[in-house]
Amino acid sequence: MEKLEIGKCYQIHSYKHNGKIYKSWDEAVLLDYDYKNGVYIFGNNQTTVTESDGRTWQTKEPAILFFFSNKWYNIIGQYKKRGIFYYCNLASPMIIEEGTIKYIDYDLDVKVFPDGSFKVVDRNEYNYHKKKMKYPLSIDTIVNKELSNLINLIKKKESYFDKNMVKKYYDFYKKLVKEDKNCNI
Repeated sequence: MEKLEIGKCYQIHSYKHNGKIYKSWDEAVLLDYDYKNGVYIFGNNQTTVTESDGRTWQTKEPAILFFFSNKWYNIIGQYKKRGIFYYCNLASPMIIEEGTIKYIDYDLDVKVFPDGSFKVVDRNEYNYHKKKMKYPLSIDTIVNKELSNLINLIKKKESYFDKNMVKKYYDFYKKLVKEDKNCNI
């Protein structure tokens, strides 16, 4: 893993199991990391997303992103007018290479609403890609186990689902943005 620097901008590349790039985000600012526990926390706001077909769009709200080098999901806390929403991707553990966060997206997602309720989405997409890309049984087992682990965290509103943690990192992100204009932030 390359040496990381708080306040530095990184790109995000999401791939599919077949190795093809799925989406990319043009920036995420590193806010914190814990090598020992494999946690990397980033922030972004109104960043450009490029889809695999070349279409681009811009995120609408600030987000705090939790990536893991040892868990099969990532968590995005989104600041919206009605509160903090979370979008969780079932995905391979991330790596960072050449200033880019990289992971494989395994389709299943969990949406978490400000009241703590949640919904698992994209099961049909997961089943379709599992068959089409021939996910090995080991991947299917890991993804489903990690989905259960993630749902348990959501229900307990622990760690990354603690709104105070997201607020703390969002406040730090705003401070970095104010102090440094290196990343179009």
